[in-house]
Amino acid sequence: MKISKLVGATALALTAMSASAFADTTVCLITKTDTNPFFVKMKEGATAKAEELGMTLKAFAGKVDGDHETQVQAIETCILDGAKGILLTASDTSSIVPAVQQARDAGIIVIALDTPLSPVDAADATFATDNYKAGLLIGQWARAKMGDAAADAKIATLDLNVSQPTVDVLRNQGFLEGFGVDLADPNVIGDETDPRLVGSDVTDGNEEGGRRAMENLLAKDPTINVIHTINEPAAAGAYEALKAIGRENDVLIVSVDGGCPGVQNVADGVIGATSQQYPLLMASLGVEAVKKWADESVKPENTPGKDFFDTGVALVTDQAADGVESISVKEGMDLCWG
Repeated sequence: MKISKLVGATALALTAMSASAFADTTVCLITKTDTNPFFVKMKEGATAKAEELGMTLKAFAGKVDGDHETQVQAIETCILDGAKGILLTASDTSSIVPAVQQARDAGIIVIALDTPLSPVDAADATFATDNYKAGLLIGQWARAKMGDAAADAKIATLDLNVSQPTVDVLRNQGFLEGFGVDLADPNVIGDETDPRLVGSDVTDGNEEGGRRAMENLLAKDPTINVIHTINEPAAAGAYEALKAIGRENDVLIVSVDGGCPGVQNVADGVIGATSQQYPLLMASLGVEAVKKWADESVKPENTPGKDFFDTGVALVTDQAADGVESISVKEGMDLCWG
């Protein structure tokens, strides 16, 4: 392990908080960024649970979504620090695997949060939204909302980044299936042949990226009328691009997250429906699992019938569609985060 890498990893640690000066169980939280409200809430959940259990929490994050190298360096730092567990939302779900294996070989339990690794069993466990179901719900809702017009829809997908992390693929493919698009390889974004698909572009999961991607796709086909976005910041950017050309009221935008700003955007008509996930629960359960591993050498079990522990998802909209289970904006506000 190179000393320069370890020094760099320490310098790139965005936070390192101690739950107790005398805690003897260290857990690392490594997120994609520290600015996305989803990861902010995840960090809050991990911090609170670590304090409750008398553990030391050290939190790290990439500079931007997709910053794989910083995450690798953070794992190396956690190994050197003697952490008992690592909670990880990976930017590159396959390239991170060798570093994860290095941690596991050192006796550290590695739990993926929100974003399954590729392969999923590269981590000891995964606590996540059923991201395929999250996509499926917004796809089914959009199809039902459009009715007969869905047969002639002009669909654009605003995805995450070119590495196609598992969370990106799952949401994209779930949405397309829900809307009635025949999938090609369910592990790949962009290989479908349905003529309704205008194209896809990447957003890095932020508002600026959403605006840029939407502008690119509108230049390709200005008649787009259905948009799937990887998350609510990207949806907000897409809406701004549409508003700039006066089309904000005749395009259906659906998304995934369930943060308070996103749910408010559903109330305001910016987003038609969003699938809400629960990052605080993911993180707090992850910390509890690391404590159990440290004390009893017991690993968490998956939800029956799934290869991960499902932390739940709910479709939020005030325009309920027949056959698609949903909760109201008010209920979504009661459960939102950020």
